[in-house]
Amino acid sequence: MIRRTLLGLVVAGIVAGGCQQQLSPQAEKGRQVYMSQCSACHNANPALPGAVGPEVKGSSEALLEARVLKGTYQPGYQPKRPTKVMQPMPQMAGDLTALAEYLR
Repeated sequence: MIRRTLLGLVVAGIVAGGCQQQLSPQAEKGRQVYMSQCSACHNANPALPGAVGPEVKGSSEALLEARVLKGTYQPGYQPKRPTKVMQPMPQMAGDLTALAEYLR
């Protein structure tokens, strides 16, 4: 019985692993940027809130430019959290398009 259950779990894991969405090269670059620069404060899963930062899935490139590069928000944008913890990261300027592609 245990052997059959274990085999079922292994097969389910293989099937589920094969169903993961393939990212474009640009989105994969954005995923790498996100994991190295954003996931410490936001969640490793951008659709979920992190310990410090909110969920960021679906963030537009314009919002990323304002928030990441300048530390501001687009006019009329209502932030998900009222904190001012996030500092500008101008060194990420060349990665915003890829990051936006991944967060899409």
